[in-house]
Amino acid sequence: MAVDYKALKNGGFMRQVQKNNFSLRLKVVGGNITASQLLAIADISKKYGDGHVHLTSRQGVEIPFIKLADVEQVKAELEAGGVNTGVCGPRVRTVTACQGNAICPSGCIDTYPLSVEISERYFGKELPHKFKFGITGCANNCLKAEENDLGVKGGYTIELVKENCTLCSVCVKACREGAISKINDEIVLDKSKCNNCGRCVKSCPFDAWKGEPGYILSFGGLFGNQIAKGEQFLPIIRDKETLFRVADAALAFFDKHAKPSERFRIAIDRTGWDAFKSEMEAAYHG
Repeated sequence: MAVDYKALKNGGFMRQVQKNNFSLRLKVVGGNITASQLLAIADISKKYGDGHVHLTSRQGVEIPFIKLADVEQVKAELEAGGVNTGVCGPRVRTVTACQGNAICPSGCIDTYPLSVEISERYFGKELPHKFKFGITGCANNCLKAEENDLGVKGGYTIELVKENCTLCSVCVKACREGAISKINDEIVLDKSKCNNCGRCVKSCPFDAWKGEPGYILSFGGLFGNQIAKGEQFLPIIRDKETLFRVADAALAFFDKHAKPSERFRIAIDRTGWDAFKSEMEAAYHG
């Protein structure tokens, strides 16, 4: 009986150099796995693999040395343990995320719930080539948002409440971009230098800086055979409705303009950034 290796790969079973052995990629969203899921993965690795798992560079988990004859049984037992298989090939891949403001003091947005929403909306969607989302909670950029096809970075839109300000200059010292200065007994913000990191908001002991969280998007990142930094050109987005409208438009552009096996960035470069920016700006404005 012929083996459909393409279907196996689409379902997360990647061929190894060892004949009839597969490294199984699992579905992990936002880098989070429960303890019970870990136990199920460990059991499968010991029972059907060689007793070890591999942690990928994109927060993925793979179980190597799964035998061809055991594929269906492995899928069934993983499902019973609350674990789903991942995907490979030309489709939306695992959504990665840092821990965000639910855990990290530097975080500006709650990254994990957003990663779940993005995954539920797009994971496994068929496209001309693979497509990666990455979410990072702040300007520290632990998840390297600009390496992804579509990166999401948390940030604050900031405003100084002058009546609360005591001119202590803590915010001046906290700002790494030199966007805040003290001039003639006044705190002055140079918006052209502000990167929306929110350090002024978090450091001010008198609540003189107010921050509104939002999403900073980057498009067309690559970090493989070709390397390119994702481009940021839209204003900070303050609501999920706009975020998903823009993401929908980005994937639709990719699906419409890309050639088979052509990455998102290459399709934009070939089609033209002006055309792409125009469509994203239209989506941003609704």
